[in-house]
Amino acid sequence: MFNPRTDLAVEAREIYNKNREVEIEGVSVDTKRMLGGIRIVTVNVLNEKGEKAIKKPKGTYITMEIPEVKHYDVDLHEDLTRALSEEILKIVDVKKDLKTLVIGLGNWHVTPDALGPKVISKLMITRHLKEYMPDELEEGINPVAALAPGVLGITGIETAEIVKGLVEKTKPDVVIVIDALAARKVERVARTIQIGDTGIAPGAGVGNKRMELSKETLGVPVIAIGVPTVVDAATLANDTIDSMIDSLIEETKNNSETKGFYNMLKSLDKEEKYNMIKGVLSPYSSNMLVTPKDIDALIEDLAKIIANSINISLHPSIDLNDIDRYLF
Repeated sequence: MFNPRTDLAVEAREIYNKNREVEIEGVSVDTKRMLGGIRIVTVNVLNEKGEKAIKKPKGTYITMEIPEVKHYDVDLHEDLTRALSEEILKIVDVKKDLKTLVIGLGNWHVTPDALGPKVISKLMITRHLKEYMPDELEEGINPVAALAPGVLGITGIETAEIVKGLVEKTKPDVVIVIDALAARKVERVARTIQIGDTGIAPGAGVGNKRMELSKETLGVPVIAIGVPTVVDAATLANDTIDSMIDSLIEETKNNSETKGFYNMLKSLDKEEKYNMIKGVLSPYSSNMLVTPKDIDALIEDLAKIIANSINISLHPSIDLNDIDRYLF
């Protein structure tokens, strides 16, 4: 079956609905719009039927669809930071002295995969300060530790093994995992932020699934925050061809000779058409992914937005204006 790569629950639901044209039993959806062009879609997977339908674990997935992030738009950055913080606080109960471990997944040598390490570099790290100089910190500053453990190809160690050892040693109340994701649609690349309370399977969206990080494997709640930075090239080409055929059918709807030809193309089996496209791409790469040309600037901006939203969420006594006092 044609199954486009995606890490986004909202896209998994869209794919299911498009293939069957029915609502999904076991999945509820809530949509709201916020100021600044931000759209929030909350997908709740309620039971096993929902899990089976969209292939996502039972839990809550909050998707923020955001305007294009521009490096110089400070006001937009602050609006997105505060909006993301509000959504984080819906699934993280930030109590006094909450101990948090933040993990930045990804390969810092590969820009589209460097979101996690970039976020870690911009976080307020306070666990050591709370331990060694607590009197210097004001009320509302909670202990936060963080690590970017690298990837299996660099360390030779499964990320889940590293994180599990850290959890056993530091005993956090919650783990927040940051990762770059894969999207189904190109318009969601770098314009979507997903927050979920079910953990994450690193690399799943690009066909490189590793051991999952979840409450079941780590023993503490795991919150995943991610941004799609790539889209599968074969899926992108497939969608482009579909759009072109739809347009040509519309243009030739009064011409029975040409309309029949385009309708025949449109009726091709989805999996067969997708495999044909992959076959065309295979001489160049059997696993080609597409990312924006300005991905380096986008990663930098998105990392700052995510890091600051975590900072103001985990430390109730500070606001965006206070963060620079605690970054070293």
